[in-house]
Amino acid sequence: MVAKGDMVYAMSTDAEILKKGELGGAVTALQKFALESGTVNAVLAVKKGYDIYDATPVLIKDPAELADTAGSLHCGTLLVASPIKKYLDGGKDMKIGVTVKGCDMMALLELARRGSVNLDNIITIGLNCGGSVSPVSARKMIADKFGVNPDDVHKEEIDKGQFIIEYGDEHKGISIDELEEEGYGRRSNCRRCKYKIPRNADLACGNWGVIGEKAGKATFIEVCSDKGADLLTRAVAAGVVQVEPAIPKGVEIRGKVENAMLKLGEKWRTNDFKKLSKDLWGTINEETSRCIKCYSCIENCPVCFKLADELKGDSKMITSGEIPPNPMFHMRRFAHISDTCINCGQCQELCPMDIPLALFSHAIRAESDVEFEPKLGEGSYNNK
Repeated sequence: MVAKGDMVYAMSTDAEILKKGELGGAVTALQKFALESGTVNAVLAVKKGYDIYDATPVLIKDPAELADTAGSLHCGTLLVASPIKKYLDGGKDMKIGVTVKGCDMMALLELARRGSVNLDNIITIGLNCGGSVSPVSARKMIADKFGVNPDDVHKEEIDKGQFIIEYGDEHKGISIDELEEEGYGRRSNCRRCKYKIPRNADLACGNWGVIGEKAGKATFIEVCSDKGADLLTRAVAAGVVQVEPAIPKGVEIRGKVENAMLKLGEKWRTNDFKKLSKDLWGTINEETSRCIKCYSCIENCPVCFKLADELKGDSKMITSGEIPPNPMFHMRRFAHISDTCINCGQCQELCPMDIPLALFSHAIRAESDVEFEPKLGEGSYNNK
């Protein structure tokens, strides 16, 4: 019997999942069990497309296909909350299992507040997240810093402070700090993120805190809801996964890793926001003067969708067809998400003019979030 608040080590009992998965394959095993048991009607997962730089969302209804989604893709930057809203009607008529990063979970929570997602029909399995790397930047980084043809890389990983690639029978790792000091590494919004363990999901999973003989062979799971406890309890009873209590030393180490990540996030926030402190609005006006009004920032933002039609039409302050748009175009967008930006980075990632939109949105949001952020040692429960 597993209860909310428990912390356990978990491993799949499925040979194929153990072979293809990571950390004992517990996440894939749980999603497969949810589908086989009828707990969910489908699982929204991410799998490798053409190569490791092509993270592709897939909706799976056949449990046998889930093994193909095992493993991680740090060079995929999509937000899984978006297809749930756009193509699955927010889970209103379908029970869905989904694996989420912190920003995915925050997006689902914001969408639920707006009545666009039914979280009662969604089981969320959260993954500890140290950040993701833009596919284009990743290819350039691997060529420039690793001296390896990006097309030869068949696996990548972020572990123990390094970005590690595997190519042929070889592997190579370089310190994330070194990469990021030279302008490579994780996306800027990921560097600033302080929501590393998604405790608002039903289960929060990862490798932090798995030590000793279980290291690399098991998943550390924190049970964050009664729904998560029920899924894990039934999976254990069905023999799908094996669990044992996390050892106190592992729990302590997990906390230390999380706090180190929080400190790193604070370092990047200080570094990035300092550039804006003298003239935030002047910098915004200068940068957004390159805007071609493609609406990508609005259409790909998980919380800005209700403003899209309004900003696409004429209004008292914004004229259709005007390029660059009147500064009020961006001012209204920033105002609209000033208290709900989740720092997912989609606006900036998909901007064809490379405007640092996520930086501006996050700076505005963080300004009002200071009083609500967790202190180091308390964990990052609901930090944006």
